[in-house]
Amino acid sequence: MINDMTKGNPLKLIILFSVPLLIGNIFQQLYNIADIVIVGRTLGMNALAAVGAISPIFFFLTFVVVGLTNGFAVITGQRFGAKDPEGVRLSTTVSTVWSTGFTILFSALLALFMHTILRWMNVPAEIYKDAFYYIQIVIAGLVVVNIYNLIASIVRALGDSKTPLYFLIFASVLNIFLALLFILKFGWGVPGSAVAVVLSQGVSALMCIIYVKIKFPILHLKKADWGYALKKESFDFALEHLRVGIPMSVQYSILGIGILIIQSVCNTFGPDVIAAFTAALRIEQIATLPMISFGVALAAYTAQNFGAKNFSRIKEGVNKASVINITLSLIMAFIMHFFGSDIVAVFLGKGEKHIIEIARSYLWISTIFYFFLGQIFIFRNALQGMGEAVLPLAASIAELIMRAFAAVYLAVKFGYYGIFYAGPIAWINASSIMAAGYYANLLKIAKKARISYKVKHTSF
Repeated sequence: MINDMTKGNPLKLIILFSVPLLIGNIFQQLYNIADIVIVGRTLGMNALAAVGAISPIFFFLTFVVVGLTNGFAVITGQRFGAKDPEGVRLSTTVSTVWSTGFTILFSALLALFMHTILRWMNVPAEIYKDAFYYIQIVIAGLVVVNIYNLIASIVRALGDSKTPLYFLIFASVLNIFLALLFILKFGWGVPGSAVAVVLSQGVSALMCIIYVKIKFPILHLKKADWGYALKKESFDFALEHLRVGIPMSVQYSILGIGILIIQSVCNTFGPDVIAAFTAALRIEQIATLPMISFGVALAAYTAQNFGAKNFSRIKEGVNKASVINITLSLIMAFIMHFFGSDIVAVFLGKGEKHIIEIARSYLWISTIFYFFLGQIFIFRNALQGMGEAVLPLAASIAELIMRAFAAVYLAVKFGYYGIFYAGPIAWINASSIMAAGYYANLLKIAKKARISYKVKHTSF
């Protein structure tokens, strides 16, 4: 259902929009949780380490695709907010053509150089084979990841956060069933888990396509719309999408590169540390989902109101969402600080006491700094909803530099415990930059509005 977010109570709109997103994000994480629990409990710690050692590559791939599609959808949301249905359709076709072409090229390059990437990541020899086959299967299915995320981001830009959720829930359950089938029944081992991920995501993409065709008249694309996307005249419109999509994709990929660097350092400490770090990161990803969901909801809300030139509503929505996110960060920190060990045991089993202790240490350190992480999601998504891509990109580069420096330098000084401080140091740095950028952007918008008002009301 399409939802106009330019009218009504901002906080109520953002909360109602974010709840389905939160549920959807939880089920999205079930893809990775299923890998961890099923692989770890049925195939052992080395198999778990194989999935964990290359999971940052999986996140990196997803980040690149999600960043590009979310960036394109910002333009779609702005066209919708401006009450331009033709612009919405043309934005959809341009986004589809460019994102699909990029994904195919990107997948081919990654598959070609994967051995080099795994060697650079210091993947241990005893888990190398499983890690290689797992990630190659995931790369082969990257195009369906693009299709689902593109449709989901466009639908969310129109104010509907529920539709993609239903298919994601079904696909998440299907993923668990297929993983168990391929691993336990067919004996495919770690690669079987990757096949389950790709097939279930393909199903969610197909279901989204069918549903949109039936229920979203505004997205009923015409032959002329597709023809426009392939003509030279569409290049300026495509550039408008790329000016937001590429920096956002680069920004997301920088986050992925930061995780890759940390994982490459972590891999030098052996399978036990890899397994502990993998479990702890999965738990942290679940803990931060409410904050992420609020951020995504705010991006859709901001994009529509920016298109409608309702700048005061943007400020009101950001302020209220920021207070909610601060509260959420404190609640999540409390839960992870006192119950993190018990949650880790669900992933690894109570017999793996040494690994549980390592994972618990990471959670105790990182949860203290969730406040800064929560503000990153607020300010970054608000800026992106306004079409501002440079400041979030600059903050992401700064975050990458701090994360990489902290991971390498502190690991030398303090061992794997040093790695645990890399994320918090990066969060503090990035949140400070994005907060300053957001308020500077508000001042710039206010200045333009005053100039426009004076020009409009000056008599000659």
